[in-house]
Amino acid sequence: MAPMGIRLSPLGIGVFCLLGLGVLYHVYSGLLTWRLSSLLGDRAGADGGVMVDLRDLLAVAVQAAELGGVEVKAVRESNKLNENSKGKTREGADEKMTRGDLLSNRKMASLIKNSFPGVQVNTEEHLEDDDKEPISWDHKIPDDIKDKIQNPILASSESITVWIDPLDATHEYTENLVDFVTTMVCVAVHGKPVIGVIHKPFTHYTAWAMVDGGANIKRREIYNEKNPTIIVSRSHSGKVKDVTLKTFGNQTKIVSAGGSGYKVLSLLDVTGNEKQETADVYIHITYIKKWDICAGNAILNALGGHMTTLKGEEIIYTGSDGNEGGLLSSIGMDHDALVEKLASKITN
Repeated sequence: MAPMGIRLSPLGIGVFCLLGLGVLYHVYSGLLTWRLSSLLGDRAGADGGVMVDLRDLLAVAVQAAELGGVEVKAVRESNKLNENSKGKTREGADEKMTRGDLLSNRKMASLIKNSFPGVQVNTEEHLEDDDKEPISWDHKIPDDIKDKIQNPILASSESITVWIDPLDATHEYTENLVDFVTTMVCVAVHGKPVIGVIHKPFTHYTAWAMVDGGANIKRREIYNEKNPTIIVSRSHSGKVKDVTLKTFGNQTKIVSAGGSGYKVLSLLDVTGNEKQETADVYIHITYIKKWDICAGNAILNALGGHMTTLKGEEIIYTGSDGNEGGLLSSIGMDHDALVEKLASKITN
């Protein structure tokens, strides 16, 4: 008797194909998760601590930035800022602090610390244990995050540092130039910025991105590499305008703006946000705090851009809270060429 062959009906063939596609999907998704874990140098449990799903931390970061934004907006609208000075910046300007900074910091830091007690949190304003609020995450991940990042991405709590800026552009905030104001959260793993959230309280706009995960913001389609528009600090400019003109020519368009978060958003596609400037390159040549820049760095990294020191060095988000090497941010440009061009002018 001839051996019997296996025959599948059309329904059986369809089921078999669907099963095969399902296996391929899970393999592909697993490879994406492995790729991010490899990029971060993180091995499950290798450095101790509780394993944290970075999707959860992203969801809390978004909620924290938006909660802080509610406080910032309410204080500004009450006109009871209780403004005072924390001292002087290196350029000699007053470093201001307001009630908005403090209340936003309390909400943002409390939420993150209560939700992830094993994670290191660095924030611009100090938070005493007595000041912490009893708020925590409801363990819900927003649909837009779940749609873009469908599988857990794990990192040890010991490898994570969260950087909080409860009110970026405080100087402009006191002048009621609220378009520049943002609240920001960044998550760094082994010092590498991988999650960034920038929230604009007065337009209710929130941008977020995760390296090798997803984002709710896009890069623009066109950047002017030949005659770039340069965005620089409004209140801490130092010599940056002179350096910029020497580097790119006297006809270069320079935009002055407040807040690092605002300046990073100027490099991206902020659809529907009419009061947002646009620029091709963001330059800062003096000392800057890491909570000012970490979120923007993560977002640019996630979208294929760059934020480095003026010498092209990656900024590490551990240790001291300041970056001494200046700042060069771009996307859609030849970043190495920008570094080389600036280097010749800064050293001369």
